[in-house]
Amino acid sequence: MIRNLLGSLVALAGAASAVLSPFRPWYDGRLGRDYRVRDLFEGITLTESGVLVSILLPFLAAAALVVLGAVLRSRLVTAFAGVVVLGFTVLWMVRQGQAAGSLAVSGDGSGLRVGVVNALAGGVLMLIGAALMRGRRSRGAGRGRRREPSGEPFAVPPADQVDTWPPSREPGMSVQTSPWPEPEVDPYTGPDPRASGDPGDPAAGEDPRDPVHPPHRPPPT
Repeated sequence: MIRNLLGSLVALAGAASAVLSPFRPWYDGRLGRDYRVRDLFEGITLTESGVLVSILLPFLAAAALVVLGAVLRSRLVTAFAGVVVLGFTVLWMVRQGQAAGSLAVSGDGSGLRVGVVNALAGGVLMLIGAALMRGRRSRGAGRGRRREPSGEPFAVPPADQVDTWPPSREPGMSVQTSPWPEPEVDPYTGPDPRASGDPGDPAAGEDPRDPVHPPHRPPPT
């Protein structure tokens, strides 16, 4: 999240620099907005250009792509915007060099000016912003990483390790492999003999299953 925010801010700063550059001098005091887009493909001329058909047009399109890339957190869209700005700037430098014979930087205001620097810096900042952005994560991939892998049920421990509990194999009193508690054995073994015996029989009140007080019969008479 922080990387996406930082990358978006850097790319937006680059877009602002690129859009501002046509309003500043590019070469020998001539503003960037005075160069037509068609001059970049047909050759530089002295014909004045309208704002919407000048070199400002591709820079506005690149700025719109940067905004779209920041909203969508798309590194590809942001990087493409930087390539557009750098591409048109380099193309202008080639055409201007052909028209003037060479490109020069002079202290008296002739030659390359600050507008070209703004355009180049804007394109570079867009590429840096795209590199800083993390991009959008796939929700399906995130759920796949959080999902625990399904495996086979724990196998029954070997005969020499019956007193172990899977999967840690710690000693224990059970070899149960199910997470549910073991069912309790019903201690009922049959009807109570006292319920069907003779009330007058002295042995009827005793539990024949009692190991401490076993049943006994009365002595013969």
